[in-house]
Amino acid sequence: MSKLDELRRLIRSYGSCVVAYSGGVDSVFLAYVAYEELGDKSLAVIADTPSLPRSELREAHEIAERFGFRIRVVKSREFDNPDYTANPINRCYYCKHDLFKELVEVARNEGFNAILYGENASDTGDFRPGAQAAAELEVRAPLKEAGITKEEIRGYSRGLGLPTAEKAQMACLSSRVPYGEIVHPGKLRMVEEGEDFLRGLGFGDIRVRHHEVKGGHLARIEVGPGEMGKMLSDGLSQKIVDTLGGIGYTHVTLDLKGYRRGSANEVIRGETGGTG
Repeated sequence: MSKLDELRRLIRSYGSCVVAYSGGVDSVFLAYVAYEELGDKSLAVIADTPSLPRSELREAHEIAERFGFRIRVVKSREFDNPDYTANPINRCYYCKHDLFKELVEVARNEGFNAILYGENASDTGDFRPGAQAAAELEVRAPLKEAGITKEEIRGYSRGLGLPTAEKAQMACLSSRVPYGEIVHPGKLRMVEEGEDFLRGLGFGDIRVRHHEVKGGHLARIEVGPGEMGKMLSDGLSQKIVDTLGGIGYTHVTLDLKGYRRGSANEVIRGETGGTG
């Protein structure tokens, strides 16, 4: 039996399910396979939160509409929780706990048997407090249970014709703020606007890390190593400084280590460099 067959078997065994949906690689694949196996006995639920870019929310809707699976939007309340906005190293625990509580209510009120989310077999090396919330609220991770890795998800997604097969990883906007600095929607709007602008210039792997400094806000830009030259050429850097200045950043810097996944957790692992 292939891993995909095992995933399908697991999903059928639930009878019905709610899927935590974000429009990312893992959740799109999981929501689509759940729909294939259970039809309208599956429901994809996405949280509308300031930490989710508007472009991601629109794309998540478009994918659900294109492939025919049901989607519902719930309003997230993590920004009402001071434990979340204080931005501790386990911030993701409070976010996921809030989301999963919403999904528990949906499942209980509408008779769904299981709640699923997109943790996979590759999600073992980084710091993942959200998994603790999943365990506490009995949220299942069938991709991980079936032993399916991130690269296998991408491969299966290609075979199914899903547009997210090659999609870059996209952590929530709150991850752009260093642990210990307050997270609030105003900061995240600045980050989102800055990243949208940079992507519009053709940059691929991009992060705008938001720091509070004396006298204002600092944007620390992470870009793929192969794109640093472009950022510094043909007067583009001045255009970036001017545009991010208009957004509200008094200082704009380029991180010479470049974009790297999980840089927000370098401070936890005791590494030097980025903490945003």
